[in-house]
Amino acid sequence: MQEGAMKIATGILFGLLPFLVQERLHAGAQESSSEAATHSFNESGSTSVDGKTVSYLIRRLPVDSFPDLPEAVSTALNRRGCLIPQTYQAHRPENVVQASFDRPGSTDWAVLCSAKGTVDLLVFFARMPGKAMTIASAPELERIEKHGSTKVYGFDWGIDPVSPKKVHDAQSGSEHHGSRVDHDALADSILDQKTIYHFYTNGQWVKLDLPN
Repeated sequence: MQEGAMKIATGILFGLLPFLVQERLHAGAQESSSEAATHSFNESGSTSVDGKTVSYLIRRLPVDSFPDLPEAVSTALNRRGCLIPQTYQAHRPENVVQASFDRPGSTDWAVLCSAKGTVDLLVFFARMPGKAMTIASAPELERIEKHGSTKVYGFDWGIDPVSPKKVHDAQSGSEHHGSRVDHDALADSILDQKTIYHFYTNGQWVKLDLPN
C-alpha cells in the first residue's frame, strides 16, 4: 500500500512538472521583458564636451512610473512624448515633484520632461492641470557631467520643492532678499554646482536672490 502511495505521489509530481517549468519560463520572460522595456527608455552614446569625446548614459522613466500624477497632467506629458530623466545620483524615481507653487495650500506639480533631445522644466497648477508652463529649457546633452570615478557622463539636472522656511533660511545671507514668502518655491539644481529658486508671484515666475 505504501508503495502504491509513492507511485501516485510520483505521478502527480511528474504531472505537475511541465506546468511548473512553463510557469517559471513565463515569469522569466516577463522579467526580461520588463528589464528590456526599462533599458529602452535610456540613452547612451558619445558626444563632445569641452572639445573632448566622452561617453554618456542618461536614464529615463516613462510617465506611468509616477502614479500619483493627476490624470490631466499625465495626459499632457504623454501628449508631449515626455520621458522623465533621472540624475546619476538617483536611487528612486525623481524629477517629478508636488508642492504649493501657485499659492498657499495649492496642489501643483513640477516635472522635467525629456523629448526630442530637449529637457523642459514644466509646472502644472491645480487650477489648470492640463496646461503646462515652461520655466526653463536646455538641450539634454548640455545637462551631463562626469561623476565619481567613472568616465561615463550622467544627467545632472534635478528639481525639488522648497518650503517658505527653507527659502527664508537660504536668503538669510543675502543682502537683497525681499519679504518672507508664503508658499513654496521650486529649486532648479545642477548637481554639485548651482541652484536657482523659481518663485511664482503676481502672475509671473521670478528668480529669488540667493547668496553665492
